[in-house]
Amino acid sequence: MSKEGVDLGRRRFLTATTSVVGGAGVIAAIVPFVSYMTPSARARAAGAPVEVDISKIEPGQLMTVEWRGKPVWIVDRTKQMIKDLPTLDSMLVDPKAEVPQQPPYVKGELRSIKPQYFVVVGICTHLGCSPTYRPEIAPDDLGKDWKGGFFCPCHGSRFDLAGRVFSGSPAPTNLVVPPYKYLSDTMLVIGEDQGAA
Repeated sequence: MSKEGVDLGRRRFLTATTSVVGGAGVIAAIVPFVSYMTPSARARAAGAPVEVDISKIEPGQLMTVEWRGKPVWIVDRTKQMIKDLPTLDSMLVDPKAEVPQQPPYVKGELRSIKPQYFVVVGICTHLGCSPTYRPEIAPDDLGKDWKGGFFCPCHGSRFDLAGRVFSGSPAPTNLVVPPYKYLSDTMLVIGEDQGAA
């Protein structure tokens, strides 16, 4: 066969068309495998950071949001609540929050980035019940030394308004502080780390 009978333009067209169709077939075969390995939207949302507007929380009030399927509490602590925290140190298991269960930027008596706002996972460290918010002072059932905090009705664990556990409680450690940071004075993000500031 001579070169004169070969249509080079047609040959190039057929080669290019075959390559494009073959490439599309390879991509179509790979897409299901790649999409299978990426997490679903629901899985991504389950661990996604949560933005919270704290501008409407009143002093002394608790706000609950959900992060990773857990309740996270944000308390707008009053000046008196903050002032009372150091007076409880002698009654607590870990008053300076030295057990590494919170980000390093929230250690100490207040366990928060800003003294006014306290952010904590609302699950008891004993057996996973959800404590109740008890801001009242010296109620009959909690005693004259109670200056507000969290009480777990399941087994009686008590925590102050910085989530620090009282001695003699079944809970072995303080309530867990999640990673969080402020976007502004009224917006915070739970699930993103502030970093060592």
